[in-house]
Amino acid sequence: MSMTMGEKIIASAAGVKHVNPGEIHIVQLDKIMTNDATTHLTLDMYNHKLKYPRISDSSKVVFIIDHNFPADSPETAAAHRKMRLFANENNITIYEGKGICHQLMIENHVNSGELIIGADSHTCSYGALGAFGTGVGCTDFLYGMVTGTTWLMVPETIRFYLTGELHEGIYARDLMLTIIGDIGANGCNYKIMEFVGEGIEKMSVAERIVLANLAVEAGAKTALMEVDNKVTDFLAEHGRKPRQEFKSDAGARYAAEYYYNLSDIKSVVARPDHIDDVIPTNELSEIKIDQAFIGSCNNGRIEDLRVAASILKDHKVAPHVRLIISPASNDVYLQALQEGIISILNEAGAMIVNSNCSVCWGGCQGVLYANEVLISTGTRNFRGRAGHPDSKIYLGSAATVAASAIKGKIISETMFR
Repeated sequence: MSMTMGEKIIASAAGVKHVNPGEIHIVQLDKIMTNDATTHLTLDMYNHKLKYPRISDSSKVVFIIDHNFPADSPETAAAHRKMRLFANENNITIYEGKGICHQLMIENHVNSGELIIGADSHTCSYGALGAFGTGVGCTDFLYGMVTGTTWLMVPETIRFYLTGELHEGIYARDLMLTIIGDIGANGCNYKIMEFVGEGIEKMSVAERIVLANLAVEAGAKTALMEVDNKVTDFLAEHGRKPRQEFKSDAGARYAAEYYYNLSDIKSVVARPDHIDDVIPTNELSEIKIDQAFIGSCNNGRIEDLRVAASILKDHKVAPHVRLIISPASNDVYLQALQEGIISILNEAGAMIVNSNCSVCWGGCQGVLYANEVLISTGTRNFRGRAGHPDSKIYLGSAATVAASAIKGKIISETMFR
């Protein structure tokens, strides 16, 4: 019987020939990742709740300190120390201050065809490389670390067929926010979002990561895209070869299908406090901003910094605006230094901070006061996400954030130029 790409990955991990949506299978995990947001809770359970604590395969486990780094309090420092000691004692790979967890996983660990869990909701980012990545909570992560397995109910798949090409000044971020605005924040609950068509084929790996990363904001279990030359080239650049290359069968069943012509996509923003409250940027009345942020696991890669630099070059950030930029990883930071991007951003008045979750996480950098307004490339705009519950978060592309930082109000790149 025909299967979708996601069903094939699950079947392979479960050691069976065929799976159907709704079935529950025990699957072997290829890798498991956790970060400093919750790992201390998992380790407390491991040390105090398990009768026979053990790690199934420490080579598959990755610890990443990225959410509150450098430590912002004695409590955070204690959580980091707990991770550090446990990783060292158990021969677990640990990254500390090297970048955002998903960027580091994509740079160094994720491979096509793998099934990966992460103790972070945006683990779905790995679908850009053809891997089934999905977020889990502390107890499921603990079970995965101890047994090397997890249980998984096979999701239905929704196919998004992309044609055409994005216009200049329009980005993958605009496309994904448009999709979420159309289908709603619950539009793909416990579904796989599968992206196919000439539109996705024209996109870079970085652009595909943007789509996969935000899939969870539509409620999706994960997102997937087929492996092509761009993916294999990316893997080769990072010292890896595709493990398995799964493609959906011609007769595969989909719960729904959506069609998007990329030439129809406009610059958009998501208004507070819901990511599916999406509006074309040029339809906003003048929204004055206090802070702007470029970074996060969605839009902190070198491509985003290049776009920001191209807009900010020979301009200055508005006097009343704080522009904070956090490269997604130290490798991205170094590349931006080598290309002269950091100098351009700095001369424009941006504050370049270390590679971490930063303003997107909201607990350690760029915290907002009451009624302050933020335009951000972060992943979420929930009430209170970036500080005071009466602050406001608008979400847009790196280009929109850069242009808005200059003008002091929310404006698209096309409107700015």
